[in-house]
Amino acid sequence: MDFGITLATAADSWKVVQRAEALGFRYAWFYDTQMLNADPFVAMAAAAMQTQSIHLGTGVLVPSNRIAPVTANCLASLNKLAPGRIHFGVATGFTARRAMGLGAVKLHDMAAYIRQVQSLLRCETVEADFDGQSRKIRFLNPELDLINTQDEIPLYISAFGPRSQALTAELGAGWIYSMRNPAQSVDQLHRMQQAWRDAGRVPEDLYTVAQGSGCVLALDETYDSPKAKAQAGPSAIMILHDLVEADSHRPLGYRVPAELQPLLDAYKALYADYEPADARYLQVHRWHLMKLRPEEEPLVTSDLIQNLTFSGTKEALREGIRALRDAGFSQFAAHIRYGQDAMLEEWA
Repeated sequence: MDFGITLATAADSWKVVQRAEALGFRYAWFYDTQMLNADPFVAMAAAAMQTQSIHLGTGVLVPSNRIAPVTANCLASLNKLAPGRIHFGVATGFTARRAMGLGAVKLHDMAAYIRQVQSLLRCETVEADFDGQSRKIRFLNPELDLINTQDEIPLYISAFGPRSQALTAELGAGWIYSMRNPAQSVDQLHRMQQAWRDAGRVPEDLYTVAQGSGCVLALDETYDSPKAKAQAGPSAIMILHDLVEADSHRPLGYRVPAELQPLLDAYKALYADYEPADARYLQVHRWHLMKLRPEEEPLVTSDLIQNLTFSGTKEALREGIRALRDAGFSQFAAHIRYGQDAMLEEWA
């Protein structure tokens, strides 16, 4: 099994990635959330120059953030700096779009986008729409060696539902899944494996990434300790961020246990008071997946963290990771919370 890290991108994320490489992590995945974090391609370029072997991927890129030829050029440029170490993870978008009051990109639009990027990276001529006009485009001088289109740039899709999992299999892509607990993640893996088989693909060719977010607890540490709240709390409250917007956007599919419904109700009351009333997303996604806002602190209870994050003692986490491995996951990538760099050693 491979091990990686996932980062809320900072311009100087290379410092964390360099340490991760020294600790033995093989992959680093960078968020593409432009209203919250630094640009992933800037951060990946810096990391490429400061590391030797760790693989660098968008985890995950959102198609509407940049046109396909720009994405293809960015990936090929990075591939020149770190040949064979660049990975193209993509999804329909959650944080990057919700933070602007938008819903996810349509699946068929993402599929067309992926095909354009991949065709351009193969130096093919593709048809693309610009300003309502269809135009043929291609890289005009790849032979000048300014970019690298020779080394493969593997594709990954973050896919939660059956349609996106079927697309993942159709395109022969790797699969990224944001896990909450091993049992639920293994159930989703079985669904992805079935979609892969239905597409007529060789089971052993499926590469799967479980992105886990939580806290490594000391033996006597509670789930609501200050460290646990800082490291796991932002991922727990993220589920509430999603659910309070269910009336305006299709939820991701996460649920809170019935016994935790009062916490969701309390968050809905907070949400109702956010200003401006026509853009509450400006507040609900502030510090999203990075830090807890003061009004959120009381809602992040021990039960919320225990139920909605991958947290526990070292041995409990090892047991969970072994379950992921035995079920067929290829990689576990731990989220390293912004400002909590000690998590690197703890997860290692």
